[in-house]
Amino acid sequence: MAAPLADRIRPQSLDEMVGQQHLLGPSGLLRRIAQSGTLPNLIFYGPSGVGKTTAARIIAAGAGKKLYRLNGTTASTGDIKALIADLGGFDAMGGVVLYLDEIQYLNKKQQQTLLEYIEDGSITLIASTTENPYFYVYNAILSRCTVFEFKPVDAAEVERYLQNALEKLRQQSPELQAEEGALAHIAACCGGDVRKAANALEICALGAMATTGRPVITLEDAKQAAQRSAMRYDREGDQHYDLLSALQKSIRGSDPDAAVHYLGRLLEAGDLLSPCRRLLVIAAEDIGLAYPQAIAIVKACVDAAVQLGLPEARIPLAEAAVLLATAPKSNASYMAINAAMADIQKGRGQGFPRCLQNVHYDSAEVEQKGQNYLYPHDFPNHWVAQQYLPDDLVGTQYYQYGDNKTEQAARAYWEPRKKEK
Repeated sequence: MAAPLADRIRPQSLDEMVGQQHLLGPSGLLRRIAQSGTLPNLIFYGPSGVGKTTAARIIAAGAGKKLYRLNGTTASTGDIKALIADLGGFDAMGGVVLYLDEIQYLNKKQQQTLLEYIEDGSITLIASTTENPYFYVYNAILSRCTVFEFKPVDAAEVERYLQNALEKLRQQSPELQAEEGALAHIAACCGGDVRKAANALEICALGAMATTGRPVITLEDAKQAAQRSAMRYDREGDQHYDLLSALQKSIRGSDPDAAVHYLGRLLEAGDLLSPCRRLLVIAAEDIGLAYPQAIAIVKACVDAAVQLGLPEARIPLAEAAVLLATAPKSNASYMAINAAMADIQKGRGQGFPRCLQNVHYDSAEVEQKGQNYLYPHDFPNHWVAQQYLPDDLVGTQYYQYGDNKTEQAARAYWEPRKKEK
């Protein structure tokens, strides 16, 4: 069986790689490390199909040490022990390079097994992961490694890669051609994933070579092969939380265009419930008392979206996102509850003022008998001065009025009345 096109044209040197110029360009730090002759422990972090594995293989192969390869999805503790057992061999006396793909799939015990040998230099680790290593890699290993972040490859560089791939395919079918715009479309729709682009091109080429007459990769075929492929999304991975974070920060920053963009990416991936929950949080956290009706409107939009389902759910959710992005902002209540809970976690605020307790019997040792609660509705403006906070928090102010019309109106109403003690 022929290897996939992406493997057949895998770069054999750093100069042949596309993308990652910030790391592998002429002045890139990773390139200079690879050329230094001294190889430290490295972790490559980034989305799939952007060159992590290729770069690791090239750098490891040039290290001048015996090279081992393990994949975290299939490696067992026995595989790791077998590698360690080989460290005493003659050809491993100078140490070995372990290329460990998908390190996040090794459990903590397996990662700890490697630690001693990484620390004494018997093993030089080059690992790759699609997940944030600061969450998935054992801290002791992480502290002994340098993390380099790989990024999605620009469409222009992907198109250049596809041109080279097309030349490779022409070795099999010399007459194979691509319509104008076909390769550019695949490059634009692959989401910066070079492997995905190569797979789409190979599918198109197979279809073209199976037709009668001159084989041509058409733009229409490219559109079908690359449809929805630009989406990078994992409901349990970093991309999920990055999208939700981008949605909230865009709304907080009052940018409705960015808000509907990130909402659209979530919905295009088929995720309905996550943006519904996040929009409700945003209404309370970021808009809050500046427009207190926002949460009721957003709740109505969310209820409508859940009842409608996709694709129609996008309509009320877009209304909610734009409403929140263009609404006045206040995080005053959010900051108030955070400050209050911080004091509670520190052990402050034990007990209650007697006037706030439920009516119950006063024991003999209680000096001030009776609850002595003052009912605010019995007083002018429905307010009377009395202690509400626990004794050790008297005078603490958690809530600060926001600088918006609604909260300033409340401030204008209450401040003069509370001064009339």
